[in-house]
This record gives sequence, C-alpha cells and structure tokens, in this order.
Amino acid sequence: MNKSLLVKGMFVFLLCATITSVAVAELQSVSVGGELRIRGRWYINTFAPRTERIPPAFIQKRPVGGNRISSIFKWDDEGSDWARYETSVLLNFKADFTDNVSAFIEFYDWHIWGEDFRSRDYVTGVDTRANSNDDVEIEQAYIEVRELFGAPLTLRVGRQDLIMGKGWLVTNMLTPSQYSSHDAIRLTYKQGDWTVDAFASKLNDRFQIEQDGDVDFYGIYGTYAGWKPLTVSAYWYFLRDGLSPHDTTGNPIMEFAEDLLGRDDYGVTKLHTVGIRAFGKSSGFDYDLELAYQFGEADSLGATFKPIGMIYGDDDANWGDLGAELTVGYTFEDVKWSPRIYTLGVYFQGDDNRSISFWDWLNPFYEPEASHSFNRLFSDKNYLPTVNDNGWLSNYWQVQLGFELKPTDKIILHVHGAYDGIVSPFDPPKTFKVLGRKFYAAPLLSFWTDEGESDIGWEIAAWIRYNYSKDLWFLLYGNYLFVGDGLAQGAYIQGNGTDFSGGSDNNDAGYIFWMTVLKF
Repeated sequence: MNKSLLVKGMFVFLLCATITSVAVAELQSVSVGGELRIRGRWYINTFAPRTERIPPAFIQKRPVGGNRISSIFKWDDEGSDWARYETSVLLNFKADFTDNVSAFIEFYDWHIWGEDFRSRDYVTGVDTRANSNDDVEIEQAYIEVRELFGAPLTLRVGRQDLIMGKGWLVTNMLTPSQYSSHDAIRLTYKQGDWTVDAFASKLNDRFQIEQDGDVDFYGIYGTYAGWKPLTVSAYWYFLRDGLSPHDTTGNPIMEFAEDLLGRDDYGVTKLHTVGIRAFGKSSGFDYDLELAYQFGEADSLGATFKPIGMIYGDDDANWGDLGAELTVGYTFEDVKWSPRIYTLGVYFQGDDNRSISFWDWLNPFYEPEASHSFNRLFSDKNYLPTVNDNGWLSNYWQVQLGFELKPTDKIILHVHGAYDGIVSPFDPPKTFKVLGRKFYAAPLLSFWTDEGESDIGWEIAAWIRYNYSKDLWFLLYGNYLFVGDGLAQGAYIQGNGTDFSGGSDNNDAGYIFWMTVLKF
C-alpha cells in the first residue's frame, strides 16, 4: 500500500472525527489574549547592499551554488551602518466548548517603522494611502479536541505553532520579533511521565505546477520525564520536496543524450533528521545535550550547484551531517545574586566541495559535487547575532563561556565570551597584494586557489533583562565581534551553508538591540 496515501487517509479520518465533535459541542466561554513586541536594532560595520565579492572569471567551472559570489556583509567602516525599529502584534480569541473541544484563532502583524505609513512625502505634503496588502495575517486558526476516543489524546487541526522540545530545530519564531506557524495536523499523547507528539504539515502546495510537487514536513517527538535529574527525548523529522528539478527541458535529442550520460536525473528531495536530547538539574548543576544527524537525497540542493559556465548540477547529492549542542552550568544557590557559570559548545557539520582540481578544470565532462551542511530546519536559535544567525548559520562551530547574576528577583545580568569557527572553509581564488590592496591573480585558472581560513573570530556579549511584571519585560543586548580572517575572506556559513559571508575588509563589528514585550 502507498504509505503516503495511508498517512493521508489517517489524517482525513482524524479530521472528520474533529468536525463531528465540534458539531455536537456547545459554546461555554470566550477569552481574548495577545502580545506586543517592539524592538530597536543597530548593526555596526556589518551590512551592505548585496555586492559581488569574487568576479565570475575567477571561478569558472567551480560549483559555487550560483553564477556569482556575492554577500550582504561588508566588515568595513565605510558608508553608513544599519538600523531599524520593528513591531509585532498578536491578538487571539479562544472559544471553549463542551466535550473537551476548543477553537483558537490568532491574528498577527509585523512591520518595520516607517515602511507602511500613510504620509511619508514631507517635501510636497501629498498623502498617499498605505500599502496594507501584507499587514494582518492569520498566525493560528485551529480546532482542538482533548480526550479523543476517551484516551489521553489531543488532536489539533489547522494553522498552529509547532514547538518541539526547546525549539532547537522546530519552533514558532523566525527572529526575536517575528513569528512562524504551520498548516498542520498534530496528535499528542500525554500519560504520566510520557509525552508523544506526531504531526504533519504542508509547507508548500504546488498543485498548479506538479501533481506531486508539494513540500511536506512530518515528525514524531517523544519525551520521558520520570526522573527529575534526567529527562530524555527522541525524535524523527522528515521533510519531503516532491518537485523534481531540471537543468534542461523540451529538446528530445538532448533528453536522450542526458539519459545515456546519466545527467539531469533529479528526483524527490528527502531529508531525514533523527535526534536525541538529554537534560536535567541536580545539586546546582544543569545540563542540556542535543544531538541530531541528517541524511537523505538532496536533489533540490544539488540542482543549484551548476558550475559557472556549465549546464548540469549534481543530481546525486546527499545529506550526511551532524548537529550538536551541549550546555553545562552550575548555580551557586546559597550565594548572593545566585551566580551561575556555564559553558556551551555547538557544532553544525558542513562539507565545502566548491574547489576543483587541475584535472577537473581540463575535463569537459567534469561532474560537480554539491556542498552540503546541517540544515537547521525551523529554528530561530541565535548563536552569533552580529552575523545575523537567526537559525540558519551552519558549517559552523562555537565554544562559549559565560556567567549570569540575579541582583533581584526581577533582574537578570548575562555576560559571555565565545570563539567561533568554520567547519569546512571556502578556498578563494589565488590573490596577491600590492600596497596593501588585494588583487586576483589569474582569470580562468579557477583551479588555482589560496587555502581558506577557518577563523570567524572572538566575540563578547552581554545583556540585561528586567521583568517588570509577569506580563511585561525589557531587554538590552550588546555584542562585539573581533572579525577573523575566515569571516572577512568569506565562507559559506549563511543560509544553512549556501550563502557567502565575505566582505571588503576585516574591521571589527558589533550589534546592539533593545526589546520590550507585553503579554495580555
């Protein structure tokens, strides 16, 4: 039997059960809630308009993942710095019915100050109406049924937040001020110390392009919390992209030749993630270890690695990458201000295959190999804010040491230092310097490269949070990055290891932001 059809049939059955339950339930109460987030941000020596960093003539036949190498970073003190303010609003309504049935709808708006205002032309004074096409979205809209079939089962159907565990790979945030949700069906079993979540979400419906071209995301996440010093979770996520890319289309002779040569033979993309998490507290110590391994066919990724000047990408690309995070801390509970010291280590594997040998350069039938890195899925975990991580920094590792203090019950102080590195550096074209300026040595000889640097740099960060009440808090954050040669030279660490980080210099950079959050 077709497994996909079986899964879909099961979810249709559960959906029908939910609709039937709602039909017989009676409204008991309605509640209103929401949240307001406001944030101001300043980046120093960091951002610039996307700029070409390496001319195409020096990377011919190299599978760099595009026709040019460009970057949104500058790492220099030329020009202006980057700043903006932003606001997000959530407003939700919850209706509780009899028979353990409820419905929830939440509206969401995120905007940058000054981008969607009615009167912006101060020179002429002529008002124009605001563009409100992208203002208010539906963040969540679902029906929930508890005690399904008289068992400890909860079924949730509709658009909803998905937060698995601590949200290391699947959470409901894009950034600290932007939310994200899934159109999904979720079934939760909770009995005693056991909790198991199973879900299926639709990420992209391409019915107008290809019958089986959708992007779907499935997962099972189980947790056992029967012993306070040790809670254990295990999970499996499966992301399937049914669209089959093509390098060429429409020419029967070329298609026949491609079949003979085994080219342009992309299939369905299948990304599996299996992971475990162990965490707990005991005698002042706290720890949290999470390990995940990814494998599967990466055809949609491989199709992007067409060497410059060539037609075909890598139609045999596969993931095979490890991701890990470990935090160990100790709190001096009987000491004033409850100081806590901790160390953190994080690792996201990457494999940069963007260099070619002299023989590859000569070979007219050279087949490229895609570069792949650990895919952080739907995370907003931010280890390096000055490089604008927000859950998509990969091919990357960090070691961090820090401490926290609580001067009062409402104030938390945090300071840490960290060293950041590149797992698999990018080898740039050969260069030489004249009067301190860098010049590329040999156009077209793309096999001739310098050895890539792996140093992102050292950083110092600090923040203070003031919990004014249980519903209102304020945060001030600062980060200073001593930019290393690897970051300035450039490597593929952005966008899950698909985007370049290089700039025009290696000046130090920084990031400051403040935020206030009110829940109601």
